[in-house]
Amino acid sequence: MAEDQAQQDRTEQATPKRREDARKKGDVPRSRELTMTGVMLSGATSILLLAAPMGGTLIDAFSQALVIERTAIFDANLLPIAFADTAGTIFIGLLPLAVILLAAVFLSAVLIGGWSFSPQAVAFKLERISPAKGIKRVFSANSLNELLKALAKFSIVALIAIAWLWYSVDELAGLGREPVDSGIAHALKICGLSLLVISSGLLLIAAFDVPFQLWQYQKKLRMTRQQVKEEFKDTEGRPEVKSRIRALQLQIAARRMMEELPTADVVITNPTHFAVALKYDDALMGAPRVIAKGKDLIAARIREVAAEHNVPLFSAPSLARILYRSTEIGDEIPAKLYTAVAQILAYIYQLRETLRPGQKPPEPPLPDINEDEF
Repeated sequence: MAEDQAQQDRTEQATPKRREDARKKGDVPRSRELTMTGVMLSGATSILLLAAPMGGTLIDAFSQALVIERTAIFDANLLPIAFADTAGTIFIGLLPLAVILLAAVFLSAVLIGGWSFSPQAVAFKLERISPAKGIKRVFSANSLNELLKALAKFSIVALIAIAWLWYSVDELAGLGREPVDSGIAHALKICGLSLLVISSGLLLIAAFDVPFQLWQYQKKLRMTRQQVKEEFKDTEGRPEVKSRIRALQLQIAARRMMEELPTADVVITNPTHFAVALKYDDALMGAPRVIAKGKDLIAARIREVAAEHNVPLFSAPSLARILYRSTEIGDEIPAKLYTAVAQILAYIYQLRETLRPGQKPPEPPLPDINEDEF
């Protein structure tokens, strides 16, 4: 009852991560009926195509096994040698058929689930030998499905086999009147054709089983909404962890920013809410660069550090707001602000020169900036 309720709660489709995890465990969709059908049809077709060479191989094997030289009849070593030769001849003759059947097993198995090999799938699990689990599997819906498929296969194959044998009874009876060489080849062709006709009935079972296995696999991988949320947290990072990491990053960035602030040429302020520190080196930079910026409490700290290291403060509210919004630390200022910032830097450089006794300080510039353009 609890499992039925849990299955009903699984309303979400499986995520790519869940599918990948299932594949790593060797859990992929498979259809036994498709594999069996592919092997049977491949074997039947191979027997039809290889009837002549296989018939010749069997004749050679029988000749080696049944013909004994008069002089060697009492040789104690003859039997093992003869057996080895006959077995080798039969093995070589049947090798192409064995290779085709082996290839059919692998290709049919990977048609709907793809290739997958997982050590976890073959690892020992105690639940596999648990009597309780075994009884539960016997009386499960999957076991009922397998029973119904087995009965359907038996019925279909039996009906086709009876009809085909009834149709071929005269041809089968005529094999006894044929020469050995042609009779063996003819018998192989009849076997291959009979197997092909009877196996074709399995196509009907496979046509129903493949969609059912795919549907059942998708149903088994379904997730609850809580599982989707937990997976998202594990994949993208839990919000509290991401928040902590972000806070640490901001602390590191702020510490590095304050360490570089004493090298600034000017700090442009709002004058209280925003502060942006600029630095310009014509030998290394194409334009002035933002080395620190902040708002409210951080802006106040920038002004304090600037005052401690004699970095000039320049009040330009519009320019400070624009620089704060349009740049990041390490960026060069926008081209539209070149003129305004150049005027301020020129004023700062002139101000440093006029610190000498007897010189009159220059008039501060009034940058003409339209905030609507940014």
